[in-house]
Amino acid sequence: MSDEMSKPFDKSALTHEELLKINRERKIQITAFACMIFLTLLAFIAVAMEMIAPGFTVPFILLLAVVQFALQLFYFMHLKDKDHEWPNAFMLTGIVVSTPAVIALILLLGVTKY
Repeated sequence: MSDEMSKPFDKSALTHEELLKINRERKIQITAFACMIFLTLLAFIAVAMEMIAPGFTVPFILLLAVVQFALQLFYFMHLKDKDHEWPNAFMLTGIVVSTPAVIALILLLGVTKY
């Protein structure tokens, strides 16, 4: 019996359609990862090479961060998939609650000079 356990399977238990779906998802994840690496490198290059005016550097990096955040939510946390209504609701609630809280703390601490 133990000889049978050590032999590899002849055929996968997944159907051909399931294998195609897994391979498609893998390609999408690799593409999203490469895009995020590109955005990170773009932010580092923008600061290190001083290619962008100093007044525009912070908004540019924040824009890249928001795009990267959205990519991570949708592709790596699978919020784009069906049947993820509760995780979507919790993530949206967290964003809606934390954004005004962070803005209020920044204003209270006087970090911005308005």
